[in-house]
Amino acid sequence: MEYFDLIVIGFGKGGKTLAATMGRLGKRVAMVEQSAEMYGGTCINIGCVPTKALVHHAEHPGAGSPAERHRKAVDDTRALTTTLRGKNFANLDTIDSVTVITGRATFLDAKTVRVTAGDDVLELGAETIVINTGAVPTVPPIPGLRASEHLLTSTDLIDIDHLPKRLAILGGGYVGVEFASIYAQFGSAVTVLDAGPRIMPREDEDVAEAATAILRGAGVEFVPGARVTAVRDIENGVEITYEADGRTHTLAADEVLAATGRKPATDGLGLDRAGVRTTPSGAVEVDEFLRTSSPNVYAVGDVNGGPQFTYISLDDSRIVTDQLTGGGRRSTVDRKFVPYTVFMSPALSRVGLTEHEAVERGLPVKVVEKAVADIAGMPRAKIVGETRGLMKFVIDRETDLILGATLLSVDSQELINLVTLAMRQGTTASELRDAIYTHPSSTEAFNEVLSTAPRETPRTGNALS
Repeated sequence: MEYFDLIVIGFGKGGKTLAATMGRLGKRVAMVEQSAEMYGGTCINIGCVPTKALVHHAEHPGAGSPAERHRKAVDDTRALTTTLRGKNFANLDTIDSVTVITGRATFLDAKTVRVTAGDDVLELGAETIVINTGAVPTVPPIPGLRASEHLLTSTDLIDIDHLPKRLAILGGGYVGVEFASIYAQFGSAVTVLDAGPRIMPREDEDVAEAATAILRGAGVEFVPGARVTAVRDIENGVEITYEADGRTHTLAADEVLAATGRKPATDGLGLDRAGVRTTPSGAVEVDEFLRTSSPNVYAVGDVNGGPQFTYISLDDSRIVTDQLTGGGRRSTVDRKFVPYTVFMSPALSRVGLTEHEAVERGLPVKVVEKAVADIAGMPRAKIVGETRGLMKFVIDRETDLILGATLLSVDSQELINLVTLAMRQGTTASELRDAIYTHPSSTEAFNEVLSTAPRETPRTGNALS
């Protein structure tokens, strides 16, 4: 048995930041990660970094055939993640009081874990334990899907050496949309089978339609209302059977991507032995301070059921750090207006309420929006040759405060952070409109978009359903 002040299970953003912070304060910390291939966590190894690297390569084609371009993108991405993985390991390994242990952790009780690696077994004890095991892709229970040799999850697809000529994607959510955009640009024939009536159901209908038009323009085919009933391997590929429009159809593909969500990674942790409860969805149950039902155990990142973003995991680490070293007042309640980006091409970014959500809440709403191609005061879009998309703001017509914004445009992943800051600081739409921005920049589009004649929407009802 080895004793520490803190044990962190999982090398993700929140856990590694917390481990480094506490280690620099002189606390003895054990960082337990089950795989040496996951030092640094999901984001740099199988999530944000590799997928966005592929986005970049897809948007900036080099010389060679589609297959050669794809292979170079994968090789470059592997090299990048390998470098970052090594740096992440070194960032903790160089702190004298932090010990990185590679193996699978299981709770023995609320203050003890057993770590196994092959035949090696180590028991660790600590007054505080933090669960940071992330989430894993889900595979729906479709007959034949799990048994298919052509089944891919998002983790698999970023690392395949070959470019699928035909790629079928199950699910039209954010992950499915990103990969559809990437692989269509690489040259794959992409078909998205979505059970819903349209992709990205959490976005306003006009935004989803604009995104769909962009993806169709890139060659992506969509089958809405598709209920997949069977998958079977055939010669040189896979055959997918689905029902749509009251009929049964089949689709042949080289590979099939299951893009149907992710679930918290809690299997095998022995949470019951630590007195740690989980929610009906399988996430570790936490309060606003990220404390579990066991007083000395915390959960940060995707495993606690919050928004599955790296930057949320980072903020989780700040909350737990405040619990361990500060006044213990920081909490998830402090979070306001969390933005996100879907890295299709161009990127779709949003913060706050959609128009539909604002109307459903009965708020006094006015909406301003404009197609990027029609924004004369945004020459950057024309300079870089990316004029697709739209910008949309939902504004309280009584206070002029911004309730939400959706930016489907070049540079939206950067622009949305400025809008988010404005919302957090109570900056009005008029103030954002009248600010001085550099030229030529994407930001100056706000001068024109927020000057557009607004349309008002009803306070109540389901006008946008």
